[in-house]
Order: sequence, then structure tokens, then C-alpha cells
Amino acid sequence: MAVGILALQGAFAEHGQMLDRLGVEHFEIRQLRDLDKKTDRLILPGGESTVMTKLLHELGLYEPIKKLINDGMPVFGTCAGMILLSRDVEDGKPCFGTMDIRVRRNAYGRQLGSFEATARFDNSFDFTMTFIRAPYVEAIDDSAKNNVRVLAEYDGKIVGVQYKNQIGLAFHPELDDDTRIHERFLEMI
Repeated sequence: MAVGILALQGAFAEHGQMLDRLGVEHFEIRQLRDLDKKTDRLILPGGESTVMTKLLHELGLYEPIKKLINDGMPVFGTCAGMILLSRDVEDGKPCFGTMDIRVRRNAYGRQLGSFEATARFDNSFDFTMTFIRAPYVEAIDDSAKNNVRVLAEYDGKIVGVQYKNQIGLAFHPELDDDTRIHERFLEMI
């Protein structure tokens, strides 16, 4: 298995370190030719979604990555990565729009307002979640409610979802030592 990590901006190195701990082959996607490598999974890291969207288009990565997602490749979006996947973005423009959710950008305030919280993940285990200028899911499209599974909530807000082959999280599991969420992503068929 090989995991491609979008490495245009943001917390991509930390996802690589997490995959190293799990002994999983991975590589960074910085330019179009990087997509020539065999890719079984894709990670869209946290960072700044507007900058990432701009770079995806400028570097010619947008269409090929959207095709991979639409063709069923498992994809894991954290924070800005979840925003990139969302069909509707409050105070912003959608990028890939492959996940039938609406998110609110920077919902938890500025970077100085970053925090950690513990909540249940997919009714399976408690997990420490690190929020940095995090979004949350404001709504799940009515037509997709049966296809979107809520994986995590914090303070009455949805902060983790799975839609078909996609996982979107408002928090940064790559910044903690717990590997269980990455393992869950790697097990997706």
C-alpha cells in the first residue's frame, strides 16, 4: 500500500510521520508528475484551504485528484482537508465538493484559540482531538443523510464524518501519538 499526501502547504509532514510509525509507504504530492506513482490512498492535510485550492489549480493537480476521489480512492481530509472535500463551505468556496456536507471555516476562532478536547470516535474509543482554527460540519445534505456517518462530535457540533470512501475530520489526529484513526483510514476498502 502507498499513501499519497498532498504537500502543498500545511501539516503534511506530520501525517508522514504518523504513517512512518505504522510502517506504511507514503510519498508527498507536490506536482503533477508525483501522481504517476502508485497511489492506494490519499491524505489532504490541514493548512489553509484557500491557498491549497489556488495551488491545486495552478499546479494542474485539481482535476486528477478529483478524478481519483470520484473513482473511489479512499481519502482522508483533516481540518482544511475536510474543507476541500465539502460540497458547501460557509464563508468560502468549495474545492472538490465530493462530500455532501456544509462546513463552517475557522469555526473555533483564531490560531491562538487552539485547544484539545477528548471525545468518542465512532462509538469505538475516546480520542484526544487537537483543534487549530478548526471547521465543523454545519449540515449534512438531506439527500445524503443515509450515506454520511457521524464519527465524532464535540460540544454539540459534528467534527468528524465518513461519506462513502472519504473521512473528514475538523481536528488533527496526526499531531497526537494515537494511531487508531490513521489505522481506521488505512483499513478502508
